[in-house]
Amino acid sequence: MEDRTKMTIRLRPDVLRRLEQWHSVENRSKNEFIEDAVTYYTDALALMDSSLLPRAVTAAIDGRLNQFEDRLARLAYKTAVELDMQNGILADVCKLSEEMRRRRAESVKNVKQTNGSISLEQRMRESDAGLDDEDDEWQG
Repeated sequence: MEDRTKMTIRLRPDVLRRLEQWHSVENRSKNEFIEDAVTYYTDALALMDSSLLPRAVTAAIDGRLNQFEDRLARLAYKTAVELDMQNGILADVCKLSEEMRRRRAESVKNVKQTNGSISLEQRMRESDAGLDDEDDEWQG
């Protein structure tokens, strides 16, 4: 047996009851159970006190985040290029400066209201609903 120091402890009745219940379930002596419990608790405290993750975990997380950031940046760049192309074509075809300002203000409002999650199908439904109202007014 290892070199151990004898220690007297005082436990509340409810804690003693739980100790009696669980040490028998674990099929260990009370000393082993208490020693394991103290070791577990002090290890948990040491982990909470530590402000740094192990280097391997930090490196893995950083690597994955860098990959994710690079992928998002490439996708955002491609989207910006496509959007710029569409805007250029639209500007060349329409040549409506005041209408474009109004449309841009409307688009900014829509994006803010939907937090950027507006879809083409939703815009088409709204546009169709607006046309139905205009048709009703025209027909009297």
